[in-house]
Amino acid sequence: MFVTAGGMRIDYLITHADEARVEMVGGNALYAAVGTALWDAPVNLWARIGSNYPQAWLNKLPTQQIGIEGLIRLPTPQDHRTFFAYLPDGRRDDTNPAAHFARIGQPLPAALQDYIHSTPGQDDPNNYEPLALRPEDCPEQWQGVTAVHLSPLALATHLHVPSRLRQRGVPQITLDPGERYMIPARLEQIKQILPQIDVFLPSAMEIRSLFGAEVDWAEAAVTLASWGARWVVVKNGAKGVLLVNGRTQAISHFPAYHTANDPRISDVTGAGDSFCGGFMVGLIQTGDPAQAVAYGLVSASLVIEGYGALYALSRKDETRQRLAELSG
Repeated sequence: MFVTAGGMRIDYLITHADEARVEMVGGNALYAAVGTALWDAPVNLWARIGSNYPQAWLNKLPTQQIGIEGLIRLPTPQDHRTFFAYLPDGRRDDTNPAAHFARIGQPLPAALQDYIHSTPGQDDPNNYEPLALRPEDCPEQWQGVTAVHLSPLALATHLHVPSRLRQRGVPQITLDPGERYMIPARLEQIKQILPQIDVFLPSAMEIRSLFGAEVDWAEAAVTLASWGARWVVVKNGAKGVLLVNGRTQAISHFPAYHTANDPRISDVTGAGDSFCGGFMVGLIQTGDPAQAVAYGLVSASLVIEGYGALYALSRKDETRQRLAELSG
């Protein structure tokens, strides 16, 4: 059984084509689960949700091989809003939605009137925000879990949950760091996380945030590998993926499925998360990290060709064909 842990969100976004998409089911746990389910691999969500999270959205997921029994519904409402604006220069901004909606000539949605950003407090190693998973949240009924992917979450979650998963006998743990804590001030905590996991999957943006804007991202990935992870995978959008063997420090580069200006690309939200879900299942099914990268690239390629977290699930029949293209 596969598990994707992280956040369940309500997404508001402005695409790279300056189109507004509001009130969509989302969250990094769900996008990672979709990346897994694309390979006909049953996967369970593991996340905390507020009393206000739409149950109707969740009820549709089990029909897509995405289990919801790992969702922990809190007795109080919680803030599930996430806003992203994709800018013409390729950057993504998750703050000041009023300015971005004004830029495209549309009114600010009422739900975003007081929005700041979606991850307050995630860089605090000593405190769990309300929606942050805790070690004691690990469901007792889960037996025989094959792999768990930890999506970006609170630093406290990433520090303390992996050891609980190991105690439960989980053989494979992959982790995508939270962008809020990939900063020099949290270097020592990052060094504590890496020996606890098998694969560390930061983005190139997070690499630059941690090591500096001018850093060579291959050298930075080797440094991360030397801190304890078996493998480091750096995701860099249309520039592809870098894979570093933590034991030998060998570096491999893999091009993305799409070029930067491929007209098939509609919305890159969730690309990194769906990559991680595909990578997780690929590593279990093949035992080969290079093949796992190909699985991840295929998952991401399907997600970004449409809008919304669930779009790609209508195209499961294309995964093996795309995998053959990449492998060939």
